[in-house]
Amino acid sequence: MSKVKLDATRRVALDPGAPDLKALKSAARVLRGGGLVAFATETVYGLGADATQVEAVARIFEAKGRPSFNPLIVHVHDVASARACVADWPSVASRLAERFWPGPLTMVLPRSKLIPDIVTAGQETVGVRVPALPSALALIKTYGRPIAAPSANRSNAVSPTTAQHVLDDLEGRIEMVLDSGATALGLESTVLDLTGARPRLLRPGMIGVEALAALIGPIEFERPVDAAARSQRTAARVGPRSPGQLDVHYAPSTRCWRIERDNFDPAPMSSEARWALLTLGEPPLTLVGRPVAQVELGDPDGAAAKLYLVLRELDALALDAIVIVAPPDLPAWRAVRDRIERASQLWTKLGVGSETPAAS
Repeated sequence: MSKVKLDATRRVALDPGAPDLKALKSAARVLRGGGLVAFATETVYGLGADATQVEAVARIFEAKGRPSFNPLIVHVHDVASARACVADWPSVASRLAERFWPGPLTMVLPRSKLIPDIVTAGQETVGVRVPALPSALALIKTYGRPIAAPSANRSNAVSPTTAQHVLDDLEGRIEMVLDSGATALGLESTVLDLTGARPRLLRPGMIGVEALAALIGPIEFERPVDAAARSQRTAARVGPRSPGQLDVHYAPSTRCWRIERDNFDPAPMSSEARWALLTLGEPPLTLVGRPVAQVELGDPDGAAAKLYLVLRELDALALDAIVIVAPPDLPAWRAVRDRIERASQLWTKLGVGSETPAAS
């Protein structure tokens, strides 16, 4: 396929609560013509293409530099549209949709013939969700077809929570970005696989396992740094079932080190190093050395909303390292910890400039 080259990406303001119909129809024309439109959801900005157009979806992978084995989530505006994308709709899906849709929950189900191989990376399942932001719902409804939309950033990089973040990564690679301001939640949707004997959490999000289990019963899940599970996937050459499962993801270009409070040696920082300290949820540790910047992100909801924004801001400072003091290993922090663990390496002997930090 020939690479699409654009002079510029068109930025269009769109009220998130009362979107202008003219702007929505303009975006729909871009999608209908096989173009790419970035748009806000309640979680992060997504990079949208018609999920039924193979060449349009291929442009998502091209624009992001995304590996073809990493599947995409399909966004629809209601349950009827979701059911058209899947071959089987179990009763548990109805219960979850009634409780959590529209909202930040993606359900993985057997795909229907409507969804081509490229969307699912050749797998027989597809992730579907109904976003909660009114402007996102209005765009999908105006277009009238399912929209495949991963996060609107370069592959594996920090996800975008503003239109400017999208342009920073994808200017000239996509036709349009609908600017609805900063996203509210700041982390990607919870992904739940409903195709096995028991529901399985594939990616934690702002809808926690506890809330899901209270509605549908026990849910299986693994920690993102589960070495045994990772080795099994690698040996079997099995691609991820959903986005957000790669071992390295959501990462800034600056090297990120993660401190676990009960497992590190506070060795001194190199006096020449330029580094930043990011803390979440608990008072910062006493470290030897002076960071260029120090940021405290507060409670789980506040940290989720600001994490990607702060990582992008720190990434722009040309630092030697970003040091993150991980939040408590508690259910309320599960989604934030997941993103941090995938974006960082564990450093047990802390000290920028050391030869071989202990990696997770």
